[in-house]
Amino acid sequence: MSSGRGQVWAHVGQFFAETDYDVVVVGAGLLGAAAAQYLRELRPELRVLLLDEGGLPNEEGATLLGAGVWDAAGLNAEAVALADTTRRELERWLGVDLRPLTLLDFGEEGPCSAGEVLAAFPALTAWVDPAHLPRVESRDALTYRPGELTLRLGQAAVAAGADLMLNVRAELTPGGVRLHRLTVTNRHEVVVHETREVGARLVVVAAGAAGTELLEQGLGLHTPHGRAYVQRPRLRQPSDSASPLLRAGDLLLRPLSGEYALYLPPGSADPHGYQPTSGRLTGVQVGLRRELLCRLLPRMDALPVLASEALGVGRSLADIEGAWLGLPYGDPQHPPVAEQVTDGVWLLLGGSATRGGVDTLGLGLVRGMVDGLTH
Repeated sequence: MSSGRGQVWAHVGQFFAETDYDVVVVGAGLLGAAAAQYLRELRPELRVLLLDEGGLPNEEGATLLGAGVWDAAGLNAEAVALADTTRRELERWLGVDLRPLTLLDFGEEGPCSAGEVLAAFPALTAWVDPAHLPRVESRDALTYRPGELTLRLGQAAVAAGADLMLNVRAELTPGGVRLHRLTVTNRHEVVVHETREVGARLVVVAAGAAGTELLEQGLGLHTPHGRAYVQRPRLRQPSDSASPLLRAGDLLLRPLSGEYALYLPPGSADPHGYQPTSGRLTGVQVGLRRELLCRLLPRMDALPVLASEALGVGRSLADIEGAWLGLPYGDPQHPPVAEQVTDGVWLLLGGSATRGGVDTLGLGLVRGMVDGLTH
């Protein structure tokens, strides 16, 4: 039985000689870190290795872009069970950092008049046009930071005995993974320092949009999942700890870091291999993609704030964040996915739906997957 704290390999200067694990988890985003932690918690005799090409949490994936809003309204019975499990896990790992906020859900139906509810929030009266969105439901939702949750789960996994390797590119092989450990040259080029073979009885692929490519390139396995690019523009309107969330259809606005962040699911899958770009200033990508602006234009009558100067167009990639997301073709707003693609290989995808997405269902889905694997 493995016990004690796991080993961490953060750079190539740390010698690595392991050749076999019971489980290898590829991807240290929210779902991957949760899978590693639950595996060690429920089956402490299993040797678990968690991998990521970047850091913990992954800096370039969707985890850091997530809205972090738990809202179980409108879910079916199966999804409600996953949401309830997720809520219990959120309370367990985040405690007081899981914050309740009022969510105003605008539309053509709802128990309250939009004008009456907006009167209680004077700062928002110019945001919504009640002629287009006349009704609203006000309810409580829970908010958190997915990156912070991922960090806590990853640290707990290591504390429980899971090994963690960062700065490594994984390649799936029959019966395990091939590890390409990365380093940076004095010319700031990322290169492979060494390659190692590791056997595993079970591989959990939680690498976001890259997961489907890993399955195809390494094992020749095809799944009905594509990928899409999303951006998270900011709305330069002041917010504080008491500011409400706003939802209008599949558009969500969350108070974040003194402003508002705008969340909209991807509209469709981009062609394979397409690298999105927008404007350029001295070689740096800037601004909003035209596709996103085209999706926002029809919403500006109902939400006049989107047509104001408050919509941030950014001056650098740090202003307008983006990430590739895995999604099934033809279904850009899908819930989280946990599926066995072949014996010994599972695929985890976070999902891009703004309702019933990874923030509300993710931990429940992973917990259920691990429960099934360990019994």
